[in-house]
Amino acid sequence: MSKKEAPLDYLGRFIPAAAVPLTLHYLNHYQVHLTITRERKTVLGDYRHATRHQSHRISVNSNLNSYAFLITLIHEIAHLVTFMQHGHRVQSHGKEWKQTYAFLLKDYLEMKIFPEDIQQSLTQSLHNLPASSCSDEDLMRILKRYDAVQDGKVMVEQVPDGALFSIDPGRVFKKGKKLRKRYQCLEVATGRVYLFSPVFEVALVQ
Repeated sequence: MSKKEAPLDYLGRFIPAAAVPLTLHYLNHYQVHLTITRERKTVLGDYRHATRHQSHRISVNSNLNSYAFLITLIHEIAHLVTFMQHGHRVQSHGKEWKQTYAFLLKDYLEMKIFPEDIQQSLTQSLHNLPASSCSDEDLMRILKRYDAVQDGKVMVEQVPDGALFSIDPGRVFKKGKKLRKRYQCLEVATGRVYLFSPVFEVALVQ
């Protein structure tokens, strides 16, 4: 997977300008090796803890709009801080991480960096934080509004029942019924059934 190391003064191209000083403070303080990577289907960002030979490493998808990029970066910094405090003794998205993420996020919310709809969604989420921004469906729908380029993709919940969609070249699915929070979809080539989040982005097959 292609990755590009991000010089820290380059960060302003990816997040709102008002957020740069505070974000640089965290990245410099913890000596983070930040990389910008191409779109990954299953994650928006990733954190790897420091070792004897490597510094803390955070990667974030380059295709995210500035607000989604910042939220993802805060999420990963929270993983770093949680690891520094607790090591491997706590769950990845347990109460310790949630407390740390909420603590970091509040500083950004107080700066009024985000548009009102994102600000409101993030404020509400502080009372019941999901494991990731990807699993916060309301927030994902709102963040989608700020994508600069509409690439023709739609969310699974927007695909008509029984219609075909693809996620990768050659992988075509038929949308089925909704089971609680996810849609049951049949992969045409294999006959296997997969569950998709309502806000997962796909391409319609004509």
